[in-house]
Amino acid sequence: RHIKQKTRSLEILYDVAASINSSRDLDDLLTRFLHTLKEVVQARAATVRLQGKDNQMRLVASLGLSEDIVRKEQYLPSDRCLCGQAATEGSVQMHTSLRTCNRLVGSDFFENQEIEMIAVPLQYRGRTLGVYNLFVDKSNKLDNGVDRELLVSIGRHLGMAIEKAGVDEEANRLSIIEERTRIAHELHDSLAQTLASLRFQVRVLDETLHQGDESALWAELERIENSLDEAYTELRGLIDHFSAPIDRRGLIPAVEKVIQRFRNESDIQIFLQQEWGNRELPDDMEIQVLRIIQEALANVRKHSQAHVVRVLMRGDAVGNYTVLIEDDGVGMARPNKGGGPGEHVGLSIMEERAQRLGGRIRIESEQGEGTRIQVMFKAPPSTQVNLQEVNIPVENISR
Repeated sequence: RHIKQKTRSLEILYDVAASINSSRDLDDLLTRFLHTLKEVVQARAATVRLQGKDNQMRLVASLGLSEDIVRKEQYLPSDRCLCGQAATEGSVQMHTSLRTCNRLVGSDFFENQEIEMIAVPLQYRGRTLGVYNLFVDKSNKLDNGVDRELLVSIGRHLGMAIEKAGVDEEANRLSIIEERTRIAHELHDSLAQTLASLRFQVRVLDETLHQGDESALWAELERIENSLDEAYTELRGLIDHFSAPIDRRGLIPAVEKVIQRFRNESDIQIFLQQEWGNRELPDDMEIQVLRIIQEALANVRKHSQAHVVRVLMRGDAVGNYTVLIEDDGVGMARPNKGGGPGEHVGLSIMEERAQRLGGRIRIESEQGEGTRIQVMFKAPPSTQVNLQEVNIPVENISR
């Protein structure tokens, strides 16, 4: 009988763990968990509550309770309810009567009062996150020994999953904030500056109109037309920059497309040398590499006054990667602090992206000596590399 109970406990634990691991987000996690747990223990209802900083137990998921009870149970003070007791003491609480719960919400949970409630703490690394509750028929009374151990183990599994979901959600929130900041930087450094220039030129045009100087008027109109063309080009660049980040064929074709666009939009001669190989990096790493190259080339085009720029991408068989962008332009006095409008922002953004790669960035520049940006990082060890070398002017890249 003992072996049979242990086997059943392992089956239940496996079913619960499987439902947790197949979840997409916290809501899906809790829904799957409650459905699975309610079924395997034959419970009448099940709920999950999380403990807030305001000493309130917040109902975040429920199954089998009436809408009226769910509405009344949204928030309960942890020092007055049985769930709070389980959370505070960090132990399983079994109550053969729902009288206290009924009194707190002002109505009966179930028409049949032959129901008992079990409150189990949700714990992660010794910290209690909340509780989950099972409402079971008294005729289906759980074994106090084996089942308590099983319920605690389930609580730890769910606690770990909830904590991870919270961390993932926070990471996603921070990622969105970072990307919004990035978009704001891009708009400020490109389109906003061009529009500000246009606004000034319109004022000059207004003054010229009042002066009646036709030759000056045509000159101002031509300047405005050129600024509009520049604004349009920058807007298209921003759209391309924030849509479809990686070519479906991989990172190298995406980089080739970025470099081809650079060539089309500037008179600077550009060369690509790649010894990258066939290793496929994770998508997020490829996006960071592409963004760094885009940012570096944007700085070259806007600020460097260069004649030639070279992009080198190199990787070895053990996963060490280097991306180098160097130009023969005017350089910078203090590459980390000075530079033209928006240039220092672009450099700091590249540094942030290098950190996301788990690597480091080196920026070398002197006035009149050009600029050299080198990013070094290590790829995950899961894939192999087949190195090949290509050293071609971008003119030979097919359109």
